[in-house]
Amino acid sequence: MKVTVCCLPEGPAGLEEAWAALGEHVRAHRSDLVVLPEMPFSPWLAASATADPAAWDEAVRSHDRWIARFDEAGAPAVATTRPIVDGGRRFNQGIVWERGGRVRDVHRKRFLPDETGFHEATWYEPGPDSFETVEVGGLRLAFAICTEVWFHGAFRGYARDGVHALLCPRATLAPSADKWLAGGRAAAVVSGAYCLSSNFTGPTAGDLGPWGGLGWIVEPEEGDVLATTSEDAPFRTIEIDPAVADAAKRTYPRYVRE
Repeated sequence: MKVTVCCLPEGPAGLEEAWAALGEHVRAHRSDLVVLPEMPFSPWLAASATADPAAWDEAVRSHDRWIARFDEAGAPAVATTRPIVDGGRRFNQGIVWERGGRVRDVHRKRFLPDETGFHEATWYEPGPDSFETVEVGGLRLAFAICTEVWFHGAFRGYARDGVHALLCPRATLAPSADKWLAGGRAAAVVSGAYCLSSNFTGPTAGDLGPWGGLGWIVEPEEGDVLATTSEDAPFRTIEIDPAVADAAKRTYPRYVRE
């Protein structure tokens, strides 16, 4: 299966152009799965320390409009997260869209930071303590949404569940780029699964400094980095082999039981 990771600008400025270029890349490379950044179709709401329900509702509508355009991405499946309201409560929902318009709710972000620029616990609630998987095109997928890349207990469970790829949509800044890549490599090693991550690039709407870019594809055996995005190469596509992830789970440290 061919997978694509990317960097996209935050908010509406430049998004149409980047979206068209992403679709062109995906079609040229015949990718099967595209991973997008975290809540990619609205300004980064958690930059504000004060939650605004009206802004959240507009972000929900914006994501609805863009998800209706996912055929334009050129792949049979697209993974990302979206803001939702469920029973009057706000969540960050990990989804997988499949060609034909099916949208599968997979996992709600559980671990939420609350600090300058990332007041996520102020804006929405943590999801349940469950980390579900989904099968798409013969590949078993699971989410590790941004901060969740540091919480390895779930990854041991993913290894037992036979996950082939961890999807890690992110919203992270440039100064911490190396740290986040280290987290993605560790997540791949612990889970015995490929780690696929996409992020924002360019300036932040909240004046936090530049986004970190650096999408990545990491292999599951040794945590080696197969591909990264950059300003010059905002989209990267690699063919991954689920048999490699299956084999990795039989080797150290994945075989060690708790």
